[in-house]
Order: sequence, then C-alpha cells, then structure tokens
Amino acid sequence: MFYTVIFRVEDGGDIKYHAQPGENILEIAQKAGVNIDVPCGGNGTCGKCKMRIMSGSVNYNKDNSKLSDEDYDDNWRLACQATVEGDVMLWVPAAASDYISGIVTASLRTPEELKRYNAMVDELFTHDLKRGVEEKGYGIAIDIGTTTNAVTILDLETGTIVSRGTVGNGQIRYGADVINRIIQQGRPGGRERLQHAVLEETLIPLIQKELEAANIDPMTVTRMVIAGNTTMEHLLVKANGDSIRLMPFEPEFLDHEPMKASELRFPVNPDAKVILAPNVGSYVGGDITAGVLSALLWDREEMSLFIDLGTNGELVFGNKDYMLTCACSAGPAFEGGDISCGMRASRGAIDSCVIHKQTLMPLVTTISKGRPAGMCGSGLIDVIAELYKVGAIDAKGKFIREDKRIRDDGYGDKEYVLFYADESATGRDIFISESDIDNFIRAKGAIFSATRTMLKSVDMNVQDIDKIIIAGGIGSGIDMENAMLIGMLPKADLSKYSYIGNSALTGACAMLISDDATEKVFDIAHNMTYIELSTEPGYMDEFSAACFIPHTDSKLFE
Repeated sequence: MFYTVIFRVEDGGDIKYHAQPGENILEIAQKAGVNIDVPCGGNGTCGKCKMRIMSGSVNYNKDNSKLSDEDYDDNWRLACQATVEGDVMLWVPAAASDYISGIVTASLRTPEELKRYNAMVDELFTHDLKRGVEEKGYGIAIDIGTTTNAVTILDLETGTIVSRGTVGNGQIRYGADVINRIIQQGRPGGRERLQHAVLEETLIPLIQKELEAANIDPMTVTRMVIAGNTTMEHLLVKANGDSIRLMPFEPEFLDHEPMKASELRFPVNPDAKVILAPNVGSYVGGDITAGVLSALLWDREEMSLFIDLGTNGELVFGNKDYMLTCACSAGPAFEGGDISCGMRASRGAIDSCVIHKQTLMPLVTTISKGRPAGMCGSGLIDVIAELYKVGAIDAKGKFIREDKRIRDDGYGDKEYVLFYADESATGRDIFISESDIDNFIRAKGAIFSATRTMLKSVDMNVQDIDKIIIAGGIGSGIDMENAMLIGMLPKADLSKYSYIGNSALTGACAMLISDDATEKVFDIAHNMTYIELSTEPGYMDEFSAACFIPHTDSKLFE
C-alpha cells in the first residue's frame, strides 16, 4: 500500500512522493529533493523542519519534539517526528530552504571583501613565494564549507578574479554538523547520497552558472583547488568518514593525491588537475591549512592565535617556529541551531542588538533590513552580552530581573521577548530562553577552553598572544567587545584583533595561481601539531570553568 505525500513549497511548486505507511516525513522530503534545513540531523531538538498540514494527517511523536502547543494546535508539525498514515499535503515555508541561496557569508563578493583579499594575496607573495603554475587558461578555487560552498574563477596567468558565487551546501538537509553527516554516510547508500548532495546538487550547478556568467569555455579550465574540513573532503571523494569520529580518530587520508576533474564529474576540462588542501587531523582540515597560509602565521615572529568561526570552531596558535592546532565541538549554536528562534545568517536574521538598560527595549539590525525572523550567530552574541550588561541575566545565564518582556515559558524556564508576533516576519514571537542561553554558553565555552588548553600545553597564557586573527563565516558580524564580555574570546586590547574574512577561500585562490603556495600549504600541514581535545588532560575542567558568563575566574576578563 502506498500513500501520496505532497509537499507544497512556498515560492515553489508541488513535489509529490508515494510513500509506504510508517515512513518518516523528513526522510521522504530528503528523498524527494525537498530542501529542508535540519541542523540537529532529525532528532527533534532544533525545531527547524516545521511543516504545516494542509490536508490529511500524520502520525506524530509530540513528546519528542521541540514544538509549542500553539504551533501544534495550528497544524504545524516537525517533519522529523512525523510518519505517514495516509494521503497528506504539507506546506513547506520558504525559510526552510534559505540555506540554499539566502545565507550571507564571506565569499569575496563585496568591495570590502575584495579589498581585503587583494591585500592578503599581495602580501603573501612578498614572503618568499612566487606566483605561477604550469597550467594555462582558467582555474577554479572552491571552499567546501559545512554550511556554504564558495566558488571563485581566476585567470591563471594574471591571478584576476573573473567570477565568484556561493550557495548553501546541499548536505545540510542531512544535519548541520560533521558528526551528523558522518553518521548519515555510514548508512546504506549514504556515501553516494552525501557526495551527490555536494556535487550534483551544489558545486556542479554553481560552477556551470559562474562559467556561463563569465562567458568562459569549460575546456579552458585546467586547474582546481579545493579547501574543506576533513569530513567535507572525505564526503566529496566518497571516502569512509567513520574513522574521523571514532577512536583513534585517524581519517582515511590527510593528504590526497591530485585527481582529474573527470573523476569528480566537474563540468570542465576532464584532464584538469584537482588539488585538495591537506588535512592535519580529524577535525582540522584543508580549510584551516589554506587559511593559515593566507594568515601568514608560518612566517611571522609574533605569537598569533587564529580562530576560524563557522559551523565548527578551529584554532591555531604559534608563529614561524611552531604551530599548534585543535578543533572544539562548539555545536550548531553559532549557526542558530539548538536555539528556539535561532537561524542562519539569511534574510530577516537579527545580526546586531543593543538593549536599553531601563526599558529592556531592543534596538536591532537585520540582514536584508526586513522584519526580524530570528537571530543568527552575531545577533545571539549581542543579545546575550546586552542582557548581561543590563543586569537581566546572571553569570549562569538565568534571568534575574522582572520586566514585561521577561516571562515564564510554562516549562520552568524564563525567556526574554525581543519581538512579539505582530512585529516579526514569522507571525510568532521572537525570544531567547534560559535553555537557549545555556546552549550558547556551552558553545562559547568550547572556544575559550580550547584556547586556554592550547596555551597551557606550551606554558603560555593570554598575555603572550600578540595577534588574534578571526576568520570564517560569522566572524565579520561579531562585536569583538561583546564576544570578550561573555567570555568567548580572550580579553585583549582591541588593536590585537583583526578579521580576515574567508581565509580558506583566499588560501585556495593562492594555491590556484602558485605552485610555491601549494607546496607551502602542504609544508604547513606536515609541521602543525594537532591536539585532540577529547583526550587532552584538563580540557574538561577548562570547559566547565568557561561555561559561565564570562568565566568562573573573572580575573581573566578584567
């Protein structure tokens, strides 16, 4: 027996699928090609896969879902907790697929980003590296991020950028983080599905679009460089990712032999060389080695701390003499996951906030300047920092002030309402709860405790850091002072901080136009010391101490 499931996609059409009784709605949507953002991987905790029943019904596990009684009564359901029991039509809001084209990220598109990129590349080639590669024609640099993918086409002879574009990674519907992706690839047919999502659904259409926009003959593309974290590179080439997350945390490969474009079905010259930036460990990959190339840690006297903030958090500390690196499991909070009204940096996302001390009235900015729809990472940092500044929350993230905007949620928590339903783009209140703040405190605590653990391993402290370099997707919008206030980033003079944008893409572009730069990236990877935090003595004590605002040791932030 089969039932008909129809997904009516806002700003799109109807997608029909014939399903057996008991099949999971989210899994059906994924099979049918319906783009649904599922940061939690489908375990019911993020609440992002909401669909509204237009006709028919589904079996629903209400006890295991993050869905309000109000939404439930209004016929909303989480797809991951619903199964087929008959014919059904489900309405899918456009926001569910904003990750495909609506995410704002650093991708060398704005004049500011291009200016930063040109300055970094020009400086890079003053450090004993020469431009030039054997190949002629055009090259493509690719940053495969867990959330977004960026493509840049360069003239190999001049190094000029001729086209660039970004798109959400099609793998997102299998989970926001690398662990969920690895679990998915381990299921029957999983490797094929994950590779198809990043290639056929994401990179190949984007490359075709950019080649057409620049009027470039695909056969003239003779060189490609790809930078991604260890998991993304494994999923790209269909390698087994299980060893990345399981003891002894040894990936199937760190360095991958150059490939031909035809092996990955890229729509360019089939013989084009494809170079993967080298990985260092399970959770420090080619995006970081390429990023460190462009950040120039490898040729500086100063002790620098490099932090790449995105779906994952990776850190590098050192100078030309040595470099330590680690990755921390910050979770999806920086991308809005596990936050009631969290969202990625797409239209309507609150990306900055100031709260009035007396009235607790929020003053915010939003991406695309529309009505607020939720909060992205930079907005969350500001909201929590502002609530702490005005004395609304304590060091544990609990509300300690009485106000009309602070209310009980009916489940033992309190929450602060930024916007009421009639003020928001979603028609629902936008708020932050004590549980949300707790999730975010753990995420920021992971970043700071990783920093402290690395420094302690070489008997250093924050005062020994000369430069703090922030890179990655959410870094551009962060208020550094607020990030220090809540204990996410080390307390230091603002002059020590700098933001360098998408360092992975910049490094990949440098590798594209320089054999010297490519050789240097491999040298950087081979000489980096990888620290596995999960087995590092004292890390959990550091993490526990960092799970307060700003920290249990307030002197660290004076």
